[in-house]
Amino acid sequence: MFFKPKILLLWLTLFLSFASLFLSSWIILSAPNMFLLTLAVGAPEVSPWLFLLNLLPLLLSLSYIRRCKLRRLTCIFSLIGLLICGWVLVNIPLTQMQMDKAMKQGLGTNYLGQIPVEVSAKMQTHPFNLVNFFRGIPLGKTRHQTDIIFASPAGVPLKMEVYQPPEVGKYPTVVVIYGGAWQRGNPGANAEFNQYIANHGYTVFAIAYRHAPKYQFTAQLNDVRTALNFIRKHATEYEADPERMILLGRSAGAHLAMLTAYQIDAPPIRGVVNYYGPVNLTEGYKTPPNPDPINTRAVLKAFLGGSLEELPNQYEIASPINYLTHPLPPTLLIYGSRDHLVEARFGRQMYKRLHDSGNTAVFLEIPWAEHAFDAVFNGVSNQLALYYTERFLAWALFKE
Repeated sequence: MFFKPKILLLWLTLFLSFASLFLSSWIILSAPNMFLLTLAVGAPEVSPWLFLLNLLPLLLSLSYIRRCKLRRLTCIFSLIGLLICGWVLVNIPLTQMQMDKAMKQGLGTNYLGQIPVEVSAKMQTHPFNLVNFFRGIPLGKTRHQTDIIFASPAGVPLKMEVYQPPEVGKYPTVVVIYGGAWQRGNPGANAEFNQYIANHGYTVFAIAYRHAPKYQFTAQLNDVRTALNFIRKHATEYEADPERMILLGRSAGAHLAMLTAYQIDAPPIRGVVNYYGPVNLTEGYKTPPNPDPINTRAVLKAFLGGSLEELPNQYEIASPINYLTHPLPPTLLIYGSRDHLVEARFGRQMYKRLHDSGNTAVFLEIPWAEHAFDAVFNGVSNQLALYYTERFLAWALFKE
């Protein structure tokens, strides 16, 4: 009876160390399907929690368990987990330095000096804040309106949500377009981001569009353009400045944001923010990622109505990378190095084409991040992305 509690503690500690290592391993493993992709997306973003979770069984085994094979196994599991999580944490300062350099190269060494002091004073002071990671990023107060119907193409009611600063005024406009492989999603996505941005002095419109495969391209592009026309027409009602507008999208939404802003007849747009969006659909079909948890070719077929062999012109028309024939709004591209839905190489390719064609662009890459890294709002990657996104927004919309 005397040894039973220690035996139980031994097995519980071993299980905890194995579970912690399993979760941490998805920081470096590639997910073969959508179920495991959730772990691959989330693991690096909660790496400080996983670091502590790996540390706990190690300390327990060293403090309370006598030497045995199971204790050694517990220590090995925990140490490997700590090394994996530590890789993310120790790379944060280096990644921050690289991002600082990229922002200055793209926007100018004194780009921060062009932002009014009253605007910069509201922004995050550090790219990563451990306190904010554990307690959450303060969102502040906003005014929020939902279920605003802006169009009904083919009888489909398209809605938007509007987030406004707490005080009445006239504010720069940020139009947010959700992702979801052009097949799913709604304007309620990423509500924390929208609230945060609105609290910092912007009117945020989160818009909907029709979904594939029932509605194929160019329906989605038309819906975004219709939303922009509605926003411009009703700008006064929603306290938005239509002449100071940025489009921000995630994944499929980023694709639509770029495609909309890059049209030669696009309304005045001050900038585009692309979070891990497809830019070259032709190349994406030819060389899908490996592993390919979303089945890239099936997604593109559903969106465009057929394969690349069947509709080569449609793939070309739907690729933002093919619209660099005229001056374009400044573009911020943010990708994860470990993205297995839209690989970072496409972001690098887009940045090079924009840069070589004389357009203003910034490319930021997060070494440990998967697709949809900002799903954890206070996570490691999103804190970095948010820090530089709000600086890009302020530079593009408030610069003097």
